[in-house]
Amino acid sequence: MPQEVTAQSLIDLPLTESWEKLRDISLAHHYVPGIVKTEVVSEHKEGVGASRYVYRNEKSYIQETVEEWQEGSGFLIRLHRGDKPAPPFKNAWFRYKLSDHGDGKTLFTASLTYEMPWGKLGAWLGARMQNFIQATIADVALSMKLYYETGDPTTRETLKAYKARAR
Repeated sequence: MPQEVTAQSLIDLPLTESWEKLRDISLAHHYVPGIVKTEVVSEHKEGVGASRYVYRNEKSYIQETVEEWQEGSGFLIRLHRGDKPAPPFKNAWFRYKLSDHGDGKTLFTASLTYEMPWGKLGAWLGARMQNFIQATIADVALSMKLYYETGDPTTRETLKAYKARAR
């Protein structure tokens, strides 16, 4: 049974400017906490079939491939490694969605939909991971806001400082 976690942030940029940044799938390491490098590995750089490796270190990566592309508003990517799902998931997809919020602002919605393997044990583990996954998705949404608004890659330190100021 798939589970979904979602987080949102309000970006102080118009939708068209936010889309120009989002459509570049090579930029994930600038706004996804813990990602150190992004490498586009497909011939085309956007649209259905565009694919990238996102690295947590020099050797450990997850492949992400675009399965749906909504020009001007977002896309759905499947998390995998070759023809196998990204561990620890049985299946996982990440949706990036932008919508016009008015007054030159864009609402960004990040969602992770995932299924765990291993039957009841996997369901139990998935439920235990939900708070961690929710916090991670919320950090992605805030990190993207910071990167889009400043143009500076979001680091763990800048994200932590932003969250401290927002309290």
